[in-house]
Amino acid sequence: MVIETTATGVFVLIVLMTLVTLITRFGGVFVMSFVQINPRVESFINAMASSVLIAIIVPIAVSGDAGAMAALVATGFSMLAIRKPLPAISIGLLTAALVRYFG
Repeated sequence: MVIETTATGVFVLIVLMTLVTLITRFGGVFVMSFVQINPRVESFINAMASSVLIAIIVPIAVSGDAGAMAALVATGFSMLAIRKPLPAISIGLLTAALVRYFG
């Protein structure tokens, strides 16, 4: 299937991606409504979230620029030090911005 990269084609792609995202989100909630959350299932969900995060981070670590590498290192050390994700992510974003601005 080929979609032209005209304004209409881009709009169609955005609508399709939106629909797929909504279907998977609502489908996941629907499926999980039939699953009893016990400690084993909860640990699986937590591990799944971590594995998705790792799948996003590894390509950046392998082929990223200096800003991406600095952000990755700063976020990792921040997370180990303060153990709070939002401040650690903020530190990583700030580090990437500073490295790219001054570098």
